[in-house]
Amino acid sequence: MNSLILTLLVFSPLAGAAVLLFIPKEKERALKTAGLVATMPALILSGIILIQNALGADIERFSVSVPWFKMGNVNLGGEYFFTVNYELGMDGFSLIMMTLAAVLATLSASASSFIQSGWKGYFSLLLILETGMLGVFAAENLILFFIFLELTLVPMFFLIGKWGFAGREKAAWYYLLYNGIGSAILLIVIVYLFGLTGTVNIEKLMDLAGDFPAAVQLGLLLALLVSFGVKLPIVPLHTWMLHVHVQAPPPVVMLHSGVLLKIGAYGTIRIGIGLFPEAFQTLGTAIMILGTVNLLYGAFLALIQTDFKRILAYSSVSHMGIVLIGLGAMNEAGIQGAIFQTVSHGFISALLFLLVGVMAVRFQTTDIRELGGLARKLPKLSSVLLAAGMASLGLPGMSGFISEFMAFMGIFLVQPELGAVAAVGLILTAAYVLRAVLSITFGKEKGAEGSLPDLKWHEAGPAWVLLFLIISVGVFPNGLAVPLQPAIETIMKGIGG
Repeated sequence: MNSLILTLLVFSPLAGAAVLLFIPKEKERALKTAGLVATMPALILSGIILIQNALGADIERFSVSVPWFKMGNVNLGGEYFFTVNYELGMDGFSLIMMTLAAVLATLSASASSFIQSGWKGYFSLLLILETGMLGVFAAENLILFFIFLELTLVPMFFLIGKWGFAGREKAAWYYLLYNGIGSAILLIVIVYLFGLTGTVNIEKLMDLAGDFPAAVQLGLLLALLVSFGVKLPIVPLHTWMLHVHVQAPPPVVMLHSGVLLKIGAYGTIRIGIGLFPEAFQTLGTAIMILGTVNLLYGAFLALIQTDFKRILAYSSVSHMGIVLIGLGAMNEAGIQGAIFQTVSHGFISALLFLLVGVMAVRFQTTDIRELGGLARKLPKLSSVLLAAGMASLGLPGMSGFISEFMAFMGIFLVQPELGAVAAVGLILTAAYVLRAVLSITFGKEKGAEGSLPDLKWHEAGPAWVLLFLIISVGVFPNGLAVPLQPAIETIMKGIGG
């Protein structure tokens, strides 16, 4: 039974999408209810596993590995060679990421009041997207990882292209083009590794990849960094993301900024560092420099924007720089900070994009020059926005503080001069966050005249849940640190720490 739980967790949203096929498209309420309910089995199962893990249970018992298919002449290479298994499993890191995906999928579904038509198609695609996200974090071999990764591309393309804002079609094509190229590079790496070793199992590859010549390790790692760098995104591979964050519907951006961007960080850590730790150490300084560029570039561009969506989009670029800085440091503090930032930014960005979606509906604009004085008109929205802004700039007591503190501790331990330069990004972050949030909430009263509804229950519910998670991680970081520790120890062991 335990071996089935992970499969049920990953594929339950897909089963929900199948159920939606039998509901007539005219029955909007039934489609909305079924779409939301279909996200809950994954949420419940991931919560149960998370609790069991916190109580000391071994989560490896949920792993599953059964023969899937064979390729080539098995008589020449033996059964091991060219055999691919169906393998799902998890460690603390992947469990946290699966839980993050399940939580945000449910909150995104409950916040889908922004969608005005096509409920059947919308929820079907959203559920397929959730299966892809969960599968990426559960995959124990590279072929499954790649299949689930591809499973996220198609639904995202249609969700952006059909339900987005005015420039949605261009944004959808940008998304498909950039991420398609990234996936093609990843596929080349997988095929090369498969041909070289005869396995795509990540754990076996971690044992074998260390015997590759140094030049081969470096070349493969660079290819992986480009592939995952598109998703993260690393400057200059980031331009597609700006279109997506501005044009995609708010619930979809919640998932994109909260989970899909994090697949780049997850892949870099799990596969990039996991398979080629020595090559990653060789590139450590370059990656920290790249992270510093991301941090400063994103923060500076966010500072000169006037559209709140674009400010948040550049903010995501900047915050992903902190992930790179932590990883490039290649010490325990840095890697822990990078992983914390991966999770923390998932909650914070999802909350901010939920709120910006509410503002877009209420005021028909997200230009901060046309918004102001919302604290009097919409006090609930303003209070949550202020809290989210404080979390984004790393206020103590919020999840952002913990991740930034550890990532910067990591870089200051190995490259204090570079850390000092990167710290300028934190000042710029405080400047653009305070400029945007304070002008919207306490600036001169602007925007639509008359009474407007404050946060409605289906908007307030996801907002309060996300705020609770942000504060919980900020106040009790061990709740996240403890399940992550074995995964971090594995990484440190790989780099000889």
